[in-house]
Order: sequence, then C-alpha cells, then structure tokens
Amino acid sequence: MKTMAGLRWLVITLVAVATIINYIDRSALAVMWPGIAAELGMDKRDYANIVTVFLVGYAVGQTLFGKLFDALGTRIGFILSIIVWSVSIGLHFVARSALSFGLFRVLLGVGEAGNWPGATKAVAEWFPIRERALAQGIFGAGASLGSIIAPPLIAILYAYFGWKTTFLLIAVLGFIWVIPWMIIYKSGPNAHPWITEEERGYILTGQRSETARAAEYVPTLGQLLRHRQSWGVIAARFFIDPVWWLFVAWLPLYLNEKFHFDVKQIGIFAWVPYVGAAIGALSGGWLCGRLLQRGWSVNRARKTVIGLGLALMLPALLFSARAATPLLAVLSIAVILFGFQAAITNIQTLPSDFFSGKTVGSLAGLSGTSAVLGVIICMQLVPELTAGGNYTPFFVLGALLVPLVFVSVWLGGPVAQVTAQGEHA
Repeated sequence: MKTMAGLRWLVITLVAVATIINYIDRSALAVMWPGIAAELGMDKRDYANIVTVFLVGYAVGQTLFGKLFDALGTRIGFILSIIVWSVSIGLHFVARSALSFGLFRVLLGVGEAGNWPGATKAVAEWFPIRERALAQGIFGAGASLGSIIAPPLIAILYAYFGWKTTFLLIAVLGFIWVIPWMIIYKSGPNAHPWITEEERGYILTGQRSETARAAEYVPTLGQLLRHRQSWGVIAARFFIDPVWWLFVAWLPLYLNEKFHFDVKQIGIFAWVPYVGAAIGALSGGWLCGRLLQRGWSVNRARKTVIGLGLALMLPALLFSARAATPLLAVLSIAVILFGFQAAITNIQTLPSDFFSGKTVGSLAGLSGTSAVLGVIICMQLVPELTAGGNYTPFFVLGALLVPLVFVSVWLGGPVAQVTAQGEHA
C-alpha cells in the first residue's frame, strides 16, 4: 500500500484552497456592488441589509456545522459545506432585487460558515500541539489569499462577462475542489491508509497520551458553557471578528465613496491589504511555534502572539481614519489586517488547546456564531457611521473593539486542557 510523507501538510493545503474559494465567493458581491447597485437601483442600506442576512445564515451555519463536523467527521462535513455554498453563489445569477440577493446570501452564509469549524477540527486531528498555530495560520492565509485574488479576478470577469455570469463561473470552483478532497481525505491520521507510521506517531504523540485520550473530557453543550475558557474564546471572537468584516464587506464601498473608485479601480487596489493579512497569518503561526520550541508554555506563547497582533491593530486603525490617499489607506489597512491575522490565528487555535477533538468543532462553531453576532451589530451601524462619506467613525469603531479582545483572552484563564472539574490537566 502506498504511503505519503508529510500528508498532514497536503491536508491543510486543501483546507487553505477551500478557504481561498470561500473568500472569492463571498467577496464577489462587494467588488461588483457599484455596478450591480447602479443596474438594479439599490443603495448602501440595501447592501448593509444583504450583508446582515448573509451573516444571520453564517451565524446559524457556524453552530450547525460545528455539530455536524463532530457528528459526521471532517471529510463529509467539508463536502456538505462547500456544495451548499457553491450552489448558493451560482444562484446569484438569477437575483434581481435586494430580497432575492438576501435569500441567496442566507444560504451562502450557512454553507460558508462550515469552513471554519471544519478547518479548526482538521488542525486538531492532523497536527501536534506545537504545530497547530502554524497550521491555523496556513488556512487563515487562505482567507487572505482569497481576498487578494478576488478583487482583480472578479473585476476581470465582470468586465468580460458581467456580474450574472461571474457568479456562475466562480461557483464551479467549489465543485472542482471536492474531487481531490474525496480522493485524499480518507480518514483522520489514526486510520489513514496513506500516512507513514513515522508521521502517524509524530502527530498522535504530539497531541495527548493514550491514557489521557481514553479518559478525555467530552462535555455536553451545557457543560461546555460552564467553563470560563469557553466564554473567553466566545467573547474574543465576538469583539475581534467585526474588525475583519468591516474591511471584507466595506473596503470596496469605502474606496468607491471616499476616493470615487469604479469596479476596475477597486480591482487594482482592494487586494493590497490582504497581502498584509496573509503575511500576518503565517507569521502569527510561525512565531507561536518558535516560542513553543524554545520552551515557552502554550499559555505564554499563545497570549504573547495575540497581544502583539492587537498592539499593531490599535494604532493602525487610528491612523487609517486620517489616511488622505488611496495608497496610504490600503497600506495602513494592511497593517491592521496583519495584526488581526496574527492574533486570530492563535485565538482560533484555543478550542483545540482547551478541549478534546470531540468537542473542538462544537466550541469553534459556538465562538463562530458569537463572532457573527458581533459582526451583524457592527454592519448595521456602518451606514449611519459613514453618512456623507465620512469614514472616521468607521475606523474608530474598530479601534474601540481591540482592547475588549485583550480583556476577553486574559480573563478566559490559562491556555491548557480543561477537565470535567474546570481545572487544567
């Protein structure tokens, strides 16, 4: 029987590619919005409502797919998730109003949400503790790469085919991805027929001992919510995710309103901040791994990198509020997203630090739902905050959230495995 060295890296690469497709699909509406809005007679409030209903679906999907991944496994969970979101993005072809866009965005949100608890679960299954932040950073970089690719790709497709056909073309990407996933992801590392014994042993011994595995703590939903560690993750995601979404959802409109960019100009500029995000995702994972190799505790390493990321975000958000040129604006936003990804890479790793593989998807899904609720609140504020094209309050809102993330992570307690008594193993 054939074996493959480094199979875990191929698995996380596939997860990263799925994440790239995820962000191409979700970014398409924002990039093409000036053209779609002009053709269909919609405005910024319509856009905010469409984003909000997407987020409602996304919130439901986070918890739904978190439970599905724990129940059905990573292989089937990812297939269900990407098929749902690919069908829904293709259906945008027939949208003709804010209502029809909203209906298809709800379905898109439910499907796309599965990517995150699924990726977190895949990392927990396939990587030892010391490599998890780097693995998380790789699939987090997929979100950034998707956002880098989306503006120029969507702008080119829009120029040649129009917005309707563009939605159909990008829908095909998800169906193509399913083929290698079904071939390669046959099971977890404990039973995969292609994995070498050396890699299997490296992964499993780098997680927890067989004794601890046999006696692992698998809390019910009610028990999960009794631990402050769970609430620390849930609160941190509630406060930090809106910062990312302010730019994913509103950066093209910001460039359109403040600098009068059309779809072509948005395609030229809007990818730049996500280069910073991609570097931040990989750097945050790499730095945490290096600190662990030097003998730092998981608690100290995770929180140090999270703190550094937040420390970069705060001044960059305040500087961006006064950026006078498009170049200064996108470069300062790149610093914000660098810090964000360095921090979120490690925050998203916390569920697998606190609980066993049988609970990781559930906590990742719950914290993802919490994140979306925070984003929905902020999305509804943006049209009023940016009235008259003044985006200063937009950036100040993001800056106010950063200290709350710091407090949430630190009040969540030390980063270590949680037992039934709420103590750390």
